[in-house]
Amino acid sequence: MNLNNFFSEDIREIEKTDFIPWERFAHKTIFITGGTGLIGRSIVKALLHINEKQSLGITILLLVRDRKKAAGRFKDMLSDRALCFVEGCVEHLPAVDMPVDFIIHGASQTASKEFILHPVETIETAVKGTMNLLELARIKGVEGFVYLSSMEVYGYPEKGHKVKEDEVGTFSPLDIRNSYPASKSLCELLCNCYGKEYNIPAKIVRLTQTFGPNTDSSDNRIFAYFVRCMIEKKNIELKTRGETERCYLHITDAVTAVLTVLLNGETGQAYNAADESTYCSIGELAESVAEYAGVKVVIKAEEEAKNGYPGTFYMNLDTTKIKGLGWFPIRNFS
Repeated sequence: MNLNNFFSEDIREIEKTDFIPWERFAHKTIFITGGTGLIGRSIVKALLHINEKQSLGITILLLVRDRKKAAGRFKDMLSDRALCFVEGCVEHLPAVDMPVDFIIHGASQTASKEFILHPVETIETAVKGTMNLLELARIKGVEGFVYLSSMEVYGYPEKGHKVKEDEVGTFSPLDIRNSYPASKSLCELLCNCYGKEYNIPAKIVRLTQTFGPNTDSSDNRIFAYFVRCMIEKKNIELKTRGETERCYLHITDAVTAVLTVLLNGETGQAYNAADESTYCSIGELAESVAEYAGVKVVIKAEEEAKNGYPGTFYMNLDTTKIKGLGWFPIRNFS
């Protein structure tokens, strides 16, 4: 299956959504960080497609650490004059001379092992980067700002509990793996503070684990690993007992969730983004994939400190709030 063609079909589905007021992007400049990752890259591709189809006159400023690498990721779109690379990083944000109307901030460390190996850098990228982007939003007087956060800000909810946005997680400062969720939580607070003090229209999306076409071959998240095992007909080796339970979200629905919150969300508010119908344990998901692929599931549990994964949690996200903005999953997994 050609995944690029598959995602092209998804983009066409995104374009059909009637809960995103695309006309609000007309003749606007959108500054995006984290654009070479799965979610950011998919947002860029969707916006460029819709910009062409609807002649919106959008300009996308994409912050990239390595222009050559970025050119490879977007090689089929380099001729599109709507896409402009800004070389630099969120920790040391370069000057942006153009007007900016919207900011989508998705730059973050995402590899679990890095949270343990480089916790200081994990925190620096999150906190310093987010403050820099919020400062840019203040200087430019943006119409909208959305921060891509994580379900991990909830900590470890109890089994059987539906998790809503007004709940908070607790993080021990003695566990360096918490460099990721604690810094995400602080970044959310920064968004709220800039909203209250400087009237920055900052909103937050708390994403569950996202998957779909355009996933990097080096992506070590569990779903990407399962897909590789399925394609390569290899047994699935779990480094935990697979007891963690959570929802998942197709990249198509992640894109529409982020754009919905950017345009329709309330300043200072957070919104869960997940497909509630996908809620299951990692073990159950592994068994389903293994049965489909004709392979086996092998448990080779390691200490959490070695693999960088969080302890067992039960993240059954409630999505009532984002659905109140008109959003709903358009991908059907039943």
